[in-house]
Amino acid sequence: MAYIYFPQYKKGREGLQLHKGLTILEHLRELGIEINAECGGKGECGRCIVRIEKGEENLNDLRHSEISFSLPDKERLACQARVIRDTEDIVIFIKEFGDYQILKTGTERKVSLNPLTFKKGEKVIHDSEPLDEYRGRIYGLAVDVGTTTLVFDIVNLETGEILATIAKTNPQILYGNDVISRIEYTMVDKKTHTYLKEKEREQKLKELQDCVINSINNSLKEFESEREDLITPYVYEAVIVGNPTMRNIFFGLDVSSLGLKPYEPIHKEPIVKEAEELGLTAFPKAKIYGAGLIGGHAGADALAGALASEIYKSDKVSMIIDIGTNGEIILGNSQKLMSASCAAGGAYEGATIPCGVGAIRGAIKNISVQDGKVLYQTIGNTYPVGICGSGLIDLLAELLRCGIISKNAKLEEDFHVEGDVKLTQSDVYQLITAKAGLRVDQLILLKYYGIELENLEKLYLSGGFGNYIDAKNAIKIGLLIDAGEKIAKIGNGALEGAREMLVSKESRRTSEKIAKKIEHIKPNELEKDFAYLVAENMYF
Repeated sequence: MAYIYFPQYKKGREGLQLHKGLTILEHLRELGIEINAECGGKGECGRCIVRIEKGEENLNDLRHSEISFSLPDKERLACQARVIRDTEDIVIFIKEFGDYQILKTGTERKVSLNPLTFKKGEKVIHDSEPLDEYRGRIYGLAVDVGTTTLVFDIVNLETGEILATIAKTNPQILYGNDVISRIEYTMVDKKTHTYLKEKEREQKLKELQDCVINSINNSLKEFESEREDLITPYVYEAVIVGNPTMRNIFFGLDVSSLGLKPYEPIHKEPIVKEAEELGLTAFPKAKIYGAGLIGGHAGADALAGALASEIYKSDKVSMIIDIGTNGEIILGNSQKLMSASCAAGGAYEGATIPCGVGAIRGAIKNISVQDGKVLYQTIGNTYPVGICGSGLIDLLAELLRCGIISKNAKLEEDFHVEGDVKLTQSDVYQLITAKAGLRVDQLILLKYYGIELENLEKLYLSGGFGNYIDAKNAIKIGLLIDAGEKIAKIGNGALEGAREMLVSKESRRTSEKIAKKIEHIKPNELEKDFAYLVAENMYF
């Protein structure tokens, strides 16, 4: 009996019995170990690189897709390296190994404490329903399930105090770096390219659901161990936000409609389930609330950001943008709200760019070019492993300023930053394509709302990507409309909005009213010249 080992991870050190016919990626999924598999295991992104320390003879020969990436000796793509013999142990090291730098905090606005779960006499009450005998504590969770990251607050619902904010990489990255990859995982057999039967689809959906819920459970267990105190038996409520795919997977709801025209979620309304039904480690009857969705790929995370920014209150019109793997935009005021969504951040979060990485240790986070020299800073101040989104924006802006890239986005030759880290013409094309879609959505929202840019009150940037970028450089390359000094960063608006819904029933009711009020538009359907507009905005 032979085993496969992943010594970098605690849960991989004991080994897993080898399964003939499965890839290394599938073994990693069984153990729940994270690896960047942005293309979902198709052999296209080249991210899931592993080094075979021992047992190479148990694997299939190099596939054509691996040869195209010119991998060094002993390196393979985890999704293409398949076990063909189980006679000897295999020892694997993961090349892109490191935690993401995750934005944990929002503005933490003062909200009047009035949660739906509270102490009344000697009982714990949710709304008007008795849940439990009061045992000295009442806790809740505010959870932001992002495509790339998973962040949640543990909140004392009697005082409003945040006990801790826990941030992790979303382990679903094993199944692809974007929502489409994860939707496809629940719908299509990767080997036969045929649609799965209903029971198989349900199993795949459950696999993705368990993946993220187990991550929260394990994080809570780690926190209890560090604190040497039980938390989970006193968790009586949670508020979950995320884009439509992430929110619905969390609750085990079908997401197939989000991968097919007209790309709308089947379940948009707020949802409540009990912890034991979901497998969440908490008081069994704890109420788990999923905030409402807006439409298309604009979800509960964008709704939470709108709540946190208070754009729904003002007479003046403002815009809030959450730039991530998906870009979600809301524009409006107390009278009228409109939204749009698009695939925005894939290229800027490491996908499709050979030198691109997520916000992990060693990622170049900012760059300047001075007197022909490249100056940069990396996350963790270590040798660079690649460039994350904020660094890519800086690099484009600096190359444009120095005339190394033309206004038509032409790069005469590869630009070397450090070692193997370089920017190519192909990379530039991916980046300008990604930024053009987001910019056009901003412009079309302004057009259909009927407001000129100069009359915009504020442009709020929400989320980790928006928080860490240099806004001036983002304007310079055309990722953002030129709102100048009107730009304000509000941190993790999704998490902040989720916390407000948790500690205030008034905020929760407000969020439900906002969700019904927002008109979601699809610029590519409204504008007959949409493709032309995107092409026009690809240049600088």
